[in-house]
Amino acid sequence: MESELKDLNSKPSKTTQQPENLTHDDASTKDDRPLLKPDSSSSEDIQELEKKFAAYVRNDVYGTMGRGKLPLKEKLLLGIALVTLLPLRIILGMTVLLLYYLICKICTLFLAPNREDEQQEDYAHMGGWRRAVIVSTGRFLSRALLFIVGFYWINETHRDSANTQENSKTEGTNQSEEKERPGAIISNHVSYLDILYHMSYSFPSFVAKRSVAKIPLIGLISKCLGCVYVQRESKSSDFKGVAGVVTERVREAHQNKSAPMMMLFPEGTTTNGDFLLPFKTGAFLASAPVLPVILRYPYQRFSPAWDTISGVRHVIFLLCQFVNHMEVTRLPVYYPSQQEKDDSKLYANNVRRLMASEGNLILSDIGLAEKRIYHAALNGNNSLPTVLHQKDD
Repeated sequence: MESELKDLNSKPSKTTQQPENLTHDDASTKDDRPLLKPDSSSSEDIQELEKKFAAYVRNDVYGTMGRGKLPLKEKLLLGIALVTLLPLRIILGMTVLLLYYLICKICTLFLAPNREDEQQEDYAHMGGWRRAVIVSTGRFLSRALLFIVGFYWINETHRDSANTQENSKTEGTNQSEEKERPGAIISNHVSYLDILYHMSYSFPSFVAKRSVAKIPLIGLISKCLGCVYVQRESKSSDFKGVAGVVTERVREAHQNKSAPMMMLFPEGTTTNGDFLLPFKTGAFLASAPVLPVILRYPYQRFSPAWDTISGVRHVIFLLCQFVNHMEVTRLPVYYPSQQEKDDSKLYANNVRRLMASEGNLILSDIGLAEKRIYHAALNGNNSLPTVLHQKDD
């Protein structure tokens, strides 16, 4: 589930190796590659590496890339869960997924998808009982999936405008007294689990890799969500076309209450949950109000954050946790000032600083490029000195 929402004004990255999911950066799926070799770097170099790329460092019991040396107690718990929880949760999860696919299939029978261009099609704009069934069952079954994987309760906090007024004034924002519908939900990005939570709460549309539309079961569900598909290997002209679709969707959601809301992760990739990366401006080009949401995953043993660990290993360890925790902070709708409407970069930066302040997150100036460098170093693809100084210029 990948949702690397890149800056919709910039060229797409030349790196094309991504997991085919709804929203996420590539935490490499190749488990056969080595970690940093002891003979190629000193402990000081490793410490410098982790300090430089702190936003992606895994700090749980399972260690970097989920390959740390486990204590005996953890091995016993993991062994028990592998033969009990894991198969049960996989069966239940696949049952829920198949059930929702069948619901979507029935609700879209004899209907032609909405086509915004030859590459973009969805069923999110249909109305009547079909849309009501898709949304209501989608929200319920998304929460059911979270329950199945161990999120038995979710701690949600709703901040009112009075609590954030001082911060908002500091950022130079103009919080309108009118109740306007936001055009997009803006969230920090920690895991593919973020998507399930947002589906269970507001059932918004996401930005997804175009190949997601062809994945069995998931493809039809993504069309019912109204996903905007991105071809990462496409030319810049096509990428600008996607930017236009996203901007129009955000503007439409702001002006039309029946239109599906857009859910965007402006960081463009996932972190370990303690940091907030620089925001891309694509979510703010429409100059519409946004709804900031902050997600945290407290843990004792295994962190649900998808950072340096492979997808398969992450899913297995996650399903082997008896209980998982999630904390959500929902901030008031953020209304941009005229200055922010005229400058999407300023708008993005102000929302980011507000979310960092309210969510107690550390602002980081690194991004997806540095994450790939860090992964390459862990996989032994680059010499450590080169990795450490590649981004210093």
